[in-house]
Amino acid sequence: MGIDKRRNDVRELIAEHVKDGMTLAVGGFGLCGVPYVLIEALRDVGRKNLTIVSNNMGVDGQGLGILLENNQVSKVCASYVGENREFARQYLAGELEVEFNPQGTLAERLRAGGAGIPAFYTATGVGTLVAEGKPTKNFDGRTYVMERGIVADVGLVHAWQGDISGNLVYRATARNFNPLCAESGLVTIAQCEEILPLGGIDPAHVTTPGVHVDHIVPADDREKPIEQRTTRPRATVGKEI
Repeated sequence: MGIDKRRNDVRELIAEHVKDGMTLAVGGFGLCGVPYVLIEALRDVGRKNLTIVSNNMGVDGQGLGILLENNQVSKVCASYVGENREFARQYLAGELEVEFNPQGTLAERLRAGGAGIPAFYTATGVGTLVAEGKPTKNFDGRTYVMERGIVADVGLVHAWQGDISGNLVYRATARNFNPLCAESGLVTIAQCEEILPLGGIDPAHVTTPGVHVDHIVPADDREKPIEQRTTRPRATVGKEI
């Protein structure tokens, strides 16, 4: 019988595992697949001087943006930050340290950290500001830059389904960076839209094995926000008589 990893006391759980000055790997892409319940609990607990590793920092008033507005973040390691005015303000004012990563490099850094790989070489970023101060090496006549794997103190992720032992399944594009952040965290907390009994998930469908997940909490039933809504006029059906 597997270990039951369910918790309902989300704020107490965050307060137990997240301390000032920690590094957090947070899943999501824009506003898709974001662990909103966990982020809001982190805001309420009020931990400070956090380093956030995430593809981006949400938007003003949504997702990780609420931690910026609450002055809880001192450093961001991200791939894209263009939708958040408060992020730009803090960076330009010298209040926030920013480390930019090519998106694929950020993904591989998280994966490598979770796999116990301390560093790897990539050609992406060679000859640019991304490579400044980093070791380089020639392989087969091409220059590569060394990037370090990321091991986060805590991983916060969102999943569609999880069983009580922490095996996770993601839905469509809401998968994005969540599996990588789950593996990167020394302690990982997952919020799940559906929590199933042990055996409720076909093993062939598991994306993140429960060995990477320490606690699961229920996600609330909220309308999923859309970062940029794009529509087109509905085509006219039939002919006028």
